[in-house]
Amino acid sequence: MAPPIRLFLADVDGTLVTNDKVLTDRAIAAVAKLKEAGILFAITSGRPPRGMSMLIEPLQLTTPIAAFNGGVFARPDMSVIEQQVIPDDVTPAVIELLGTHALDVWVYRGADWFVRNPKAPHVAREAWTVEFEPTVIDSFASVSGGVAKVVGVSDDHDTVQKGVDAVREHLGDHVSAARSQPYYGDVTNPNANKGGVVKYLSQAYEIPAEQIATIGDQPNDVLMFAHSGLSIAMGNASHEVQEAARRVTTSNENEGFANAVDRFILG
Repeated sequence: MAPPIRLFLADVDGTLVTNDKVLTDRAIAAVAKLKEAGILFAITSGRPPRGMSMLIEPLQLTTPIAAFNGGVFARPDMSVIEQQVIPDDVTPAVIELLGTHALDVWVYRGADWFVRNPKAPHVAREAWTVEFEPTVIDSFASVSGGVAKVVGVSDDHDTVQKGVDAVREHLGDHVSAARSQPYYGDVTNPNANKGGVVKYLSQAYEIPAEQIATIGDQPNDVLMFAHSGLSIAMGNASHEVQEAARRVTTSNENEGFANAVDRFILG
């Protein structure tokens, strides 16, 4: 028999919340049931820490929040436990590579989000999602040190993938690059990925990987699948992401998270 699950790690967008960023009553109830069963619950996302703060109270979170795909670990009070930034001498090259692939570029540093064009695709939507506005600047030169994440944005999904591939090809082990949404290409410190989040939580709570379950919907979730004993893909995930998981639940528009808890974790 498989060992019992002691910790459940969930992605946020496309997984824990609906497409309209709603945390449903069933999702909240599912997390409460995990707590009653003695199972720890944690979240990870490409969002900044502040962009997940609205989830803390309804879910009664006590575990570290893994923001920027593991680039920053914060306590529920938003104090930083530790962070891993992109090397300062690499950040300008990341920005240039994404820009040459016709991607709009965003930079995250500390608690701040910087953009050059506030009217570019997805800026307004992201501000609504994370519940704070970006800082508009003319150049990233003054904010290229201590950067936690650089994002390449486009509604041309193939272009986003080409930008991610170019960053991997040219910068190799200096960064971690993956799509967090079809229209977002996230670049972080090489150790800041969701596989690293599983390792961090495993060590922090002394829980072996085989007793950790993970759930997600995007290519950047596949690394945490690989490092956990039970991996669950959302029904809205691509075929490739579903193939990388051991189980598949329903979509985020059809209570996929709550259904996964009931069927695969508690059932």
